Parts: sequence; C-alpha cells; structure tokens
Amino acid sequence: MFAVVRTGGKQYRVAAGDKIAVEKLAGEAGETITLGDVLLAGKDGDVADASKIKVSAEIIAQAKSEKVVVFKKRRRHNYRRKNGHRQQMTLLRIVSVG
Repeated sequence: MFAVVRTGGKQYRVAAGDKIAVEKLAGEAGETITLGDVLLAGKDGDVADASKIKVSAEIIAQAKSEKVVVFKKRRRHNYRRKNGHRQQMTLLRIVSVG
C-alpha cells in the first residue's frame, strides 16, 4: 500500500520500508511520529479513502542537506558576495501505511 503525504510544504509518495528526507521535524533519533496530512492512498492502482489512513514513520537522524552556494556579483562595480546555506532536514523510515 502507498500513500501521498504532505509535510514541510512538499509532497512525498511513500510505502512501508521507504526512507525519505523531509524538512526538519521535532523529535530525536529513534522516536516514532505520525504523518497526519495524507492526500491520497491506494494499493495496486486502486484508490482508498485517505481520511482513514495513518502513516507512521521512525526518525533515523536529524541532519543537514547539501550546501547551497549563493554568489552575487555586479559587473564593473567590484561587488562580489559569496554566502552558503545548509538546510536542516530529518531522515525518516516509513514503518507502516494504513
């Protein structure tokens, strides 16, 4: 069975056993959380009622994503700025869908 869940402003298609990286969620490694915003659920091409579906996930780790380099330059004005950013994320293992 699969489900489409929304967390952190993004949507993810998940099934039991999947590992996903989402925007930072509260909790420590090893805790179990419930992803409540289920948009769609189904099994083998059949669509089920998503309001009755619960998605449980275990937090694997709290981590940072890859670095994004922000470089600004204005030609002929001797203006250069280099900045970097690493977004906080949470690694999840989907325990059960249903």
